[in-house]
Amino acid sequence: MGSSILPDLGAEILIPVCAVIGIVFSLVQWLLVSKVKLSPGRDSGSPGNNGAGGKTGYSDYLIEEEEGLNDHNVVIKCAEIQTAISEGATSFLFTEYQYVGIFMVAFAILIFLFLGSVEGFSTKSQPCTYDKSKMCKPALATAIFSTVSFLLGAVTSVVSGFLGMKIATYANARTTLEARKGVGKAFITAFRSGAVMGFLLAANGLLVLYIAINLFKLYYGDDWGGLFEAITGYGLGGSSMALFGRVGGGIYTKAADVGADLVGKVERNIPEDDPRNPAVIADNVGDNVGDIAGMGSDLFGSYAESSCAALVVASISSFGINHELTPMLYPLIISSVGIIVCLITTLFATDFFEIKAVKEIEPSLKRQLIISTVLMTIGIGIVSWVALPSSFTIFNFGDQKAVKNWQLFLCVAVGLWAGLIIGFVTEYYTSNAYCPVQDVADSCRTGAATNVIFGLALGYKSCIIPIFAIAMSIFVSFSFAAMYGIAVAALGMLSTIATGLAIDAYGPISDNAGGIAEMAGMSHRIRERTDALDAAGNTTAAIGKGFAIGSAALVSLALFGAFVSRAAISTVDVLTPKVFIGLLVGAMLPYWFSAMTMKSVGSAALKMVEEVRRQFNTIPGLMEGTAKPDYATCVKISTDASIKEMIPPGALVMLTPLIVGIFFGVETLSGVLAGSLVSGVQIAISASNTGGAWDNAKKYIEAGASEHARTLGPKGSEPHKAAVIGDTIGDPLKDTSGPSLNILIKLMAVESLVFAPFFATHGGLLFKIF
Repeated sequence: MGSSILPDLGAEILIPVCAVIGIVFSLVQWLLVSKVKLSPGRDSGSPGNNGAGGKTGYSDYLIEEEEGLNDHNVVIKCAEIQTAISEGATSFLFTEYQYVGIFMVAFAILIFLFLGSVEGFSTKSQPCTYDKSKMCKPALATAIFSTVSFLLGAVTSVVSGFLGMKIATYANARTTLEARKGVGKAFITAFRSGAVMGFLLAANGLLVLYIAINLFKLYYGDDWGGLFEAITGYGLGGSSMALFGRVGGGIYTKAADVGADLVGKVERNIPEDDPRNPAVIADNVGDNVGDIAGMGSDLFGSYAESSCAALVVASISSFGINHELTPMLYPLIISSVGIIVCLITTLFATDFFEIKAVKEIEPSLKRQLIISTVLMTIGIGIVSWVALPSSFTIFNFGDQKAVKNWQLFLCVAVGLWAGLIIGFVTEYYTSNAYCPVQDVADSCRTGAATNVIFGLALGYKSCIIPIFAIAMSIFVSFSFAAMYGIAVAALGMLSTIATGLAIDAYGPISDNAGGIAEMAGMSHRIRERTDALDAAGNTTAAIGKGFAIGSAALVSLALFGAFVSRAAISTVDVLTPKVFIGLLVGAMLPYWFSAMTMKSVGSAALKMVEEVRRQFNTIPGLMEGTAKPDYATCVKISTDASIKEMIPPGALVMLTPLIVGIFFGVETLSGVLAGSLVSGVQIAISASNTGGAWDNAKKYIEAGASEHARTLGPKGSEPHKAAVIGDTIGDPLKDTSGPSLNILIKLMAVESLVFAPFFATHGGLLFKIF
């Protein structure tokens, strides 16, 4: 078997050091962003505002001066708008977290009661689950520590989302002000802010998990099986908070967006983010609470769950049985190296290459993905060589499978590269630089109906290659290292999470920057620059969603494998009625969930449209710009709707495994998990890509950058109106239902795993009665 080259002490130092480096790097990026001042003064830009020239390829003159606008007033106005957006986002998240906090406490009590009752709250040692000849810690200990790790994961998830939102609202106006000096400066400000969030989240998630493992070890000692079973609560806490963040934030942002677009752009023919539009502040707040806070919690949940799934399987493999600490911590070492790789990758965007023109933005972001993937492949190779013995055994449904270290390297690498493939396919189908989106834009010539037909077809078609990529990585990783292989493949896909999040968060920050430029009455040239940043951000957001969905599929399959092992199910036979009914119901759940979230956006948008129309009709001088709209009422509509409407979809996801497990037993539950995974992935990919394509088709017509686009425009033309209608239909698909579905499939799997001991002992009440 042999032992690993890296000593245990080396692993114990490497993980926290990498996490601390990640946190320090994010603080350095934040300091660099904070150098852009939001208070008017002699030099109201960032350092280096020295007349002409500059690396950006634009001369550094301020466009406002050229057009006779008072620079002092513009900066003050930007600061005021930023404050309004920041206060709106903070107050919404505090309201949301109050409701979520009540749920968190209630669910923690439920975990304790269910898991504690497995052995009747006994404090005596019990035979180990996988080796009856040894004695392990009591079930009551698992109940207590699972509850603690659930609360830890939930709090870390909430903090990740909240910090992300704070950073984004701090950076949006600064990006706007930097856009006066050229697109390059604005890009760096937006990207650095995204990097702050990416590195903070990746490092915090890793550090909290590592500390929790070490603290739990003080009690569990050599009972590693019990220790890592209790740690799975960390993933459950992370994802349950992410679900409410994604659904609540998604309903908020899209209710405001649809209301603002339909009345403002289609009916009143005013530009996007026009300050006369009453829903404009709510729309910009929504970008931060949905796309930033919700997405941060979501990817943190994926990361926590893939780590937990890998650790659970490793604890009952030779690593755990022989108490080999370094190989046991292999999943965390991968994440540690990922932070360092992403740090180097980020420097390519901010320091090594300067953006000189609009057309360089998207290639620069794509370069980030390629560089991080190539460097990470080398990193995984080194880690697999030094942190793993040359051969070892992995638990495989009751047996131990012999595995070599190079096979585990291939498992992680195949997940990593599958993520890149999914990212690029998503980009091809959602970027307006390629023909699929241009075809959708072209279909607007004949109205909204053909636009909708083309968009739906594009979404369905965009599933093909990502599904093959996911299937291929599952086959390869399972063949080499059983369920552990799939868990580390998911970790491979998420190993560059810091870069992925930086690219993802960059989009909403640029979107907000454009909104602030419009509301502050800045020159149309500045709006063109922020629009170029935003269009690239739209595509990168779609790539981020592709990563999240692909990793969710692998994570939930790994968790499913761990659940089947823990619940002592020897085989999941589709032909048995118990499993097949579960399969059918599971496949239906993503549709039920999507129906709930879409309807929620629709009904909230209805109220928003009525309120915006009412203000345009009743406030004299609003269209002329002499009167101010009532922004607060629109913010309140979005807040109230999202808080009220996020509870039913959340309850559906959280209660399904409990009801099925208790009343129908573990076999039916295994069918439900498989069904929801298979159908959820397809709907999530098609919904995200359809919405992204409609959005960028609209932007393609608005930008008028090519001859073809100019024949469809300008803004306000019939094809443009058809494109706006397509965009508003796609909004809830790409920002509410689609991204929330990947949480549904992961969350149900991790919840089933946490409650597996209870279901295995007391579940299946209906089948016991009859």
